[in-house]
Amino acid sequence: MTTQTEIKTITPQSLLEWLNQEQVTLVDVREPSEYAGERITGAHRVSLSSFDPAKIPTEANKTLVLYCQSGNRSGQAARRMIIAGYESVIHLEGGLNAWKQAGLPTQINKNAPISIMRQVQIIAGTLILTGTILGAFVNPAFLFLSGFVGAGLTFAGVSGTCAMAMLLAKLPYNQQV
Repeated sequence: MTTQTEIKTITPQSLLEWLNQEQVTLVDVREPSEYAGERITGAHRVSLSSFDPAKIPTEANKTLVLYCQSGNRSGQAARRMIIAGYESVIHLEGGLNAWKQAGLPTQINKNAPISIMRQVQIIAGTLILTGTILGAFVNPAFLFLSGFVGAGLTFAGVSGTCAMAMLLAKLPYNQQV
């Protein structure tokens, strides 16, 4: 484990050891559709989009560990917990991606809705393609649509906050988990 200010990280291998020893309360901070599609077995879900440190399940004599897809959102959730007064917060270094890269098992549901990020990619790609085609063949003003979506994606990448993903997360089919 390494310490970054008051937030600690744990490697996938160390987390697996703790899980096998039943020392961990594991919390997935991804959105419902992501959690439904694939997760680490035994994880509870408290999505970052509606994150409240008071909603975090705690179990006596167990260490709380947060995770997400890449470690970004669980880091944000950990910071919120520190602000809320928690003294020590741990999150999975590299998130679910690192867990899978280490060859560790996940629970997969092939009938789950597609992930929010894939939905964002489909919609953003469609809007950019549509804006480009309409800009080339109908009116150059339609190119602003492509530019607007591109600017939104750039902001999302720099800030780690995607407005489109937050909106998609509120749709009913993404709430059914």
